[in-house]
Amino acid sequence: MTLAVCAGLTLCALVVGAVIHDETGTGGFWVGLGLATVPLPFVVLAVRWLCAVTPVGWRAWSLAFGWGACVATLVALTVNGLVVQWLTDQPARLAPTQPDTLELTLIAPMVEESAKAGALLVVWLRGMARGHGVLVGLAVAGCAAAGFAFTENVLYLGTAFAQDQRLGVWGLWDSATVVTFVVRMVLAPFAHPLFTGLAGLGFGLAVAFGPTLGRWRPALPLVGLGLAMALHSVWNASTSLSLFGFGAVYLLVMAPLLGTLGWVAVTVRRRELRSIRRTLNHYVAAGWLAPGEPAALGSPGARARARRSARRAGGAAGARAMAEYQRAATELAHLRNDAARGRVPDDFTGRERALLHSLWTHRAFASPTTLATAHAPARASGHAPPPSTVPSG
Repeated sequence: MTLAVCAGLTLCALVVGAVIHDETGTGGFWVGLGLATVPLPFVVLAVRWLCAVTPVGWRAWSLAFGWGACVATLVALTVNGLVVQWLTDQPARLAPTQPDTLELTLIAPMVEESAKAGALLVVWLRGMARGHGVLVGLAVAGCAAAGFAFTENVLYLGTAFAQDQRLGVWGLWDSATVVTFVVRMVLAPFAHPLFTGLAGLGFGLAVAFGPTLGRWRPALPLVGLGLAMALHSVWNASTSLSLFGFGAVYLLVMAPLLGTLGWVAVTVRRRELRSIRRTLNHYVAAGWLAPGEPAALGSPGARARARRSARRAGGAAGARAMAEYQRAATELAHLRNDAARGRVPDDFTGRERALLHSLWTHRAFASPTTLATAHAPARASGHAPPPSTVPSG
């Protein structure tokens, strides 16, 4: 399955790359590709922050990014042009200099947001842990949107560079490349993640409150997707307004919504951390965890230090053991917390037993390392004390 997914993403990437190269030329393609990588480190940091306490691996985030960068982009490039041509009998350019109003404000938002939301649908269908719904929804949406924006930035920056070359424009203030970079990478690098983040929030809330929503559960993802399309449409329309109109949309609509979405993420993350620390104390009393571990397992910093120490002490096998130990403890906390709130799944006993077995399997190695790095950042930069058992394989 993994090979098939990688092959599919690679094929989409080759097709999209060929289309963009044809539009921008070789020089524009490589300039656009280089400049489009500038925001990627910030995307990685944001996702790591969002998912510091969620048991979702890097493969899921890579899939979401690849989906946005390859699949969603290919869908948008294909469908946007076909729909515009069908409605107007005029072919749509890949990066038009005078974008058609219909495409900008109606077709593109609907097609692009639906395509990016495909990554959320995949995670939804595979089963998103209820306790992590909102954070995972926001993170998957952010990754898919960042991938889409990356490919789109390659196209627009490469096209602008090719235009500068044709016109012989190399001045800083006259350069289309500089203007495009400032608008897309400085003023609005958050645009696509904000749009798709609304859809991610809808999916996440549907997962978090699924049992209480009944047959209305699918409505939340649809509402979130509709809001994403509407905001995308408003933003695209604002680019054709005067400077004052554009600034008003930017300051009165985009910035407040981004701040609100950030506040939601911070609030949910803090609540999850408190829940982990509080709920895991039940397993300390039962002997499954050592005193002090709930505080460490509910601290992103302590978890990161423990993973680094585990890798130094046990190599790749040690890192996997620590990651599995933290995942099992986090899932236990959310499972128990849901049960305490009356949301007891039918397979509660079996899931709890499986998670406890995983916890116990890695405890001899992971517990001492977790405790040793819990309150000692300086010591964590050195070697962890030898664990009682180093996992093999």
